[in-house]
Amino acid sequence: MVEWAVEAHLARADRLQAATGALATAAMAAMEAKLPWFGKLSAQDRSWIGLVAQSGISAFVDWFRDPEAHSSMPTRIFGSAPREFTRVISLHQTVDLVRTTIETIENTIGTLLPPADVPIVNEAIQRYAREVAFAAATVYAQAAEMRGAWDARLEALLVDSVIRGETDESVRSRASALGWTGGAGTAGSAVPGGAEVAVVVGRAPAETSPPANGSSNVVDMVRHAAREAGADALCAVQGDRLVVVLGGTSEPVEIVQKLARWFGPGPIVVGPVVKDLMAAVTSARAAVAGLRAVAAWPGAPRPVYADELLPERSLSGDGHARRQLANEVYAPLTAGDGALLDTVSAYLDSGGSIEATARALFVHANTVRYRLKRVADLTGYNPLNPRDSFTLRVALTLGRLLNPEAGSSTL
Repeated sequence: MVEWAVEAHLARADRLQAATGALATAAMAAMEAKLPWFGKLSAQDRSWIGLVAQSGISAFVDWFRDPEAHSSMPTRIFGSAPREFTRVISLHQTVDLVRTTIETIENTIGTLLPPADVPIVNEAIQRYAREVAFAAATVYAQAAEMRGAWDARLEALLVDSVIRGETDESVRSRASALGWTGGAGTAGSAVPGGAEVAVVVGRAPAETSPPANGSSNVVDMVRHAAREAGADALCAVQGDRLVVVLGGTSEPVEIVQKLARWFGPGPIVVGPVVKDLMAAVTSARAAVAGLRAVAAWPGAPRPVYADELLPERSLSGDGHARRQLANEVYAPLTAGDGALLDTVSAYLDSGGSIEATARALFVHANTVRYRLKRVADLTGYNPLNPRDSFTLRVALTLGRLLNPEAGSSTL
């Protein structure tokens, strides 16, 4: 009795084997008719899908013939498809393909096999379909994991290029490949790299020290939080620091305040806003220099703009900060008769006394007040503010050392 059942089963498998070509052809025709998106694929992509369908039907026959010997067959169906297969169609579309193929087999099998075979084959194919569905989910999960790992490496390389000042057209294309738009919530920012950008640098959280899942998790969180706040972000953990390239916002400090929880303890420095991703090296350079110098200002806000750290950056050896102070603060004060430069110098030398300044210059106290207001309007630094007066003092010292021409910007 057992031998007869085995022989009958093998004969049924042989009949099913003979019908595979017709089943594959019917499945492809059903896909064309029932799935609108299928006809929009390229001929090459449709041929790959047809190959997968045919492979799946052949694999089903082998599994049907001996389930124990071919228990892993459902997971090997997608082995004939290229890796790009998962980028061409979604998991949902793959499920539609499997469903359409199964329905086609169920509707066609009765015309290709004896009536006695149909219930047995239909029951087997329902079991097999479940295994194929799990196999498809596994393929897409693995593809997503590989794509995520590649994207993380590409993002880290892109951020490193910005930090090292090696920005070129490849940076723009790489950012575009990562979905960078310069601001997810900003209207009109569809051109990659075309929106305002600022680079943010701070200490990485302690849990990212082992460069395993922790760092990528923090990067994902920062990126998600930035997009929730209406900006775009490229992130990377570089040693003990976390670097974020923000796009699509002219007020990066407001965004960074919402991201601060993902940074480690200590200062967070925001570089100046630049016009696009290609100019981000300027912002990155200032942010990195600011992070190096911020320890000299214990009361610095968190986050702090790199331009608020110009005195500390200058003292720490940042040549760009020195030239910025000399050109943008000192040089304008030398214009005209130099009265503003003399007044602010006397005011700083007198310890911040307007009356003492007036006596030293032989002018009225109100004249001193008027000139100091002119200094504030001209430079953006108010001599009456202790922090601003410190910046002015450093700027005057640097300007005298560098001896720029009045109004020069070519130091």
